[in-house]
Amino acid sequence: QVQLVESGGGLVQAGGSLRLSCAASERTFRTYTMGWFRQAPGKEREFVAAITWSGLSTYYVDSVKGRFTISRDNAKNTMYLQMNSLKPADTAVYFCAVVDTIGGVSPRYWGQGTQVTVSS
Repeated sequence: QVQLVESGGGLVQAGGSLRLSCAASERTFRTYTMGWFRQAPGKEREFVAAITWSGLSTYYVDSVKGRFTISRDNAKNTMYLQMNSLKPADTAVYFCAVVDTIGGVSPRYWGQGTQVTVSS
């Protein structure tokens, strides 16, 4: 079972940027479609973005399209989420997970999450 560890969260002002990382424990990472999810206080966990094993296809929910970029480095067993033009509404705990499809179906092997706080 692959283990995932997120990092890179923090406190940033609105309009700022952060880059999240998701490090995987096994080389099988490079065979998985991967996704980013987030959970704001008092809300359900929501899908944010996904990337296929090759990195050739990506998908974003409308609320982050044009501001967030998902990428991966299979040689480092790591996935990234570059977040620009951050808004207070982006405040949440961000999680990475293995998913079945580019649409974020059947997430599993969750990491512990990393907190992102955007101040206005």
